[in-house]
Amino acid sequence: MPTGEMAYFVAAAVVLYNAEEQAQRHYLGHTDDVRSLAVHPNKLLVATGQCAGHERRDGMPHIRVWNSVSLATVAVIGVGEFAGSVNCLSFSRADAGALLVAVDDAPDRTISVWEWQRGERGHRVTETKCSVDTIVGAEFHPLDRNQIVTIGKNHICFWTLDQGGALYKRMGVFEGRDKPKYVTCMTFTANGDTVTGDSNGNVIVWGRGTNTIAKFIRRVHDGSIFSLCALKDGGIVSGGGKDGRLVLFDADLNLLGAQAAIEAHFGGVRVVSEGRGTQLLVGTTRNCILTGSLELGFSPVVMGHTDELWGLATHPSLPHFVTGGRDRLLQMWDSLSHSVVWSKDIGEQVQSCCFSPSGDTICVGGISGRWMTFDATTRELLDEHMDGQEPIQAVRFSPDGAFLALGSRDNGIYVYQVNGNGRRYSKIGRCVGHSSFVTHLDWSEDSKIMRTNSGDYELLYWNPTTCRQITNPSSLRDISWATHSCTLTFQTLGIWPENADGTDVNTTARSHDAKLVATGDDWGKVKLYGYPACQPKSLAHVGCGHSSHVTAVEFLQEDARLISTGGHDTSVMQWTIG
Repeated sequence: MPTGEMAYFVAAAVVLYNAEEQAQRHYLGHTDDVRSLAVHPNKLLVATGQCAGHERRDGMPHIRVWNSVSLATVAVIGVGEFAGSVNCLSFSRADAGALLVAVDDAPDRTISVWEWQRGERGHRVTETKCSVDTIVGAEFHPLDRNQIVTIGKNHICFWTLDQGGALYKRMGVFEGRDKPKYVTCMTFTANGDTVTGDSNGNVIVWGRGTNTIAKFIRRVHDGSIFSLCALKDGGIVSGGGKDGRLVLFDADLNLLGAQAAIEAHFGGVRVVSEGRGTQLLVGTTRNCILTGSLELGFSPVVMGHTDELWGLATHPSLPHFVTGGRDRLLQMWDSLSHSVVWSKDIGEQVQSCCFSPSGDTICVGGISGRWMTFDATTRELLDEHMDGQEPIQAVRFSPDGAFLALGSRDNGIYVYQVNGNGRRYSKIGRCVGHSSFVTHLDWSEDSKIMRTNSGDYELLYWNPTTCRQITNPSSLRDISWATHSCTLTFQTLGIWPENADGTDVNTTARSHDAKLVATGDDWGKVKLYGYPACQPKSLAHVGCGHSSHVTAVEFLQEDARLISTGGHDTSVMQWTIG
C-alpha cells in the first residue's frame, strides 16, 4: 500500500500492517471469513469479499469496498446476490477501476461484473455461469477494459464483455501440451500477454488477444506454482508451493538464473507481492509472511498457526503469552511487538496449556492423553506423562505451585504434586465423579479446593490432596477463586443468552483485579462483562473479528489487554480494554 503497510486478511478482519513500526490497523466491516481481496488502481481503495456468516442478513456473502486510510466503508455490494463465498475479486485497470469482477464458489460458479460506484449497492452489469470446476482466480486485463481472464481446475478462460453487457468466453487451447490439472496463478506482461503458472510447475505465456500458447517453459518448479508477481521493471517472479523456491524472469520470460528458497518450516510460497524498492513480500502455506529479496534472503515478519487453536495461557508477570494448536506448534508471543518469541513443534496436537505461578514452566495437554512440561525460556522438555487415552481438556497449577491438575475427556481429573521447581511430578490420584468429560478447571486462592465443569453441565468441587469430591458445596460459598475459567458458575449466570444449550459459551476468563469477565462463544464473538455477572441478560461489550468459534480468552498480566484464539480460523487476536 502507499502507506507502506501490507494488507492481508485473518478470519473476518483485514489487517493493515506496518512492519517497520510494528503497528497494525484493522478493517472490521465483515461478519465472517474474508475470502478475497483486490486493491483499486488508485491504491487507496480496497475491495474484500466474504463467505456466508451467522447473521441472517449481514452474514450473506457480499463485497465491501473501503478506504484504506480512513477505514470507512465506501460501498456494500451484492448482499443477497451471491449463492456462495466471494472467492475471486478484481478491479478493472484500463478504465481507472470503474468495474469490479467477482466469482463465487456456488456449485455453478457464477462470474459477475459490477459498476460498483453506481447506487448504494452498486449495479450488476452482467452475470453468467462460469464453470462447474473450481475457479481460483479472475482478473481484468490491464490494457483491455472488456477482457477478463479466469483460471482454475483444468482450464483457463478468456472472457469478452460486449457493449450490451453480455459475457462471451473462449477456452485456452493447450494443443496437446502438458495440460495441467490446475492453472493456479496468473499475471500480465507490460505488452499485455497473459502469463500463467500451473500444478505441473510450468509457466505458460498466452499471446494478447488470443487463446493460444505463445511460449511454454517446462518444469520451472517442482510441483505447483502458487504465485506469479509482475515487477515494476517488467520482470516476473514465480513462487513454488511445494519447493518453496522463488525464480526470477526478465520481461521476455527468459530465466535469469536468480532464485532463492525460503526455509522449509515456513511452508511453501503461497503469494508474492512487490514491496518498496527491491523488497518482496512472501505469504506462505503455513500462514507466515516473509520480507526480503532474492539476493539477501527472507525473514519472517508475521507468523501464525495452520490448524485449530485450543491452548492459550498468559504469563503471570511478563507481557507474554503462549498458544498451542492442532498443528503441534507451541508458540511464545510478545504482546507488545505482536511477534513470536519462539516456536516449537512438540510432536503432539495441543488441547490445553498453562504457566506455572512463577512463569518458568509451561504445561501442555495433548489430544492423546499425553502431557508435557517445558522450560518457558529455553523450550527444553522437562517431563512428560500419559494419563488415559483421551484429550487433556484443561491444565492448571495451584496458586502456590505445589499441585498440578489435569482435566481429561475420560471424565477424570488427575492431580500431581510438583517437585524440583517444576521439573518432577508425582501422581496423587484421580478425581472420579463426573459423568461426562471435564471442560474447565479452577483452583481456590489458598490452593485447597478445585472446581470443575463437565460436558453435561455439572459444577463439582474437589479436595486435591485426597482426590475426593466435596459434596456440600454450600460450605464453599465464600471461597475466593484464583481464576475463573469455569463457564458454568453462580458468578457467571448472566453471560448465558436466552435458549443457550450450555455449549454456546466455550471459554471465560476473569481479570486479575476481579472487575471484568471475558467470554468467547460459538458465533465468533468476544464479550466483556462486569464481574460478577449474576443477573440474566447482563450487558456486555461485544468484539467481532473471529469467523468461527472462539476457543479461549485470557487477560494479560496488567488487565488492559485480552487475548483470544479461534478454532477453524486459526487466529490469535489481541484486544485493548478501555
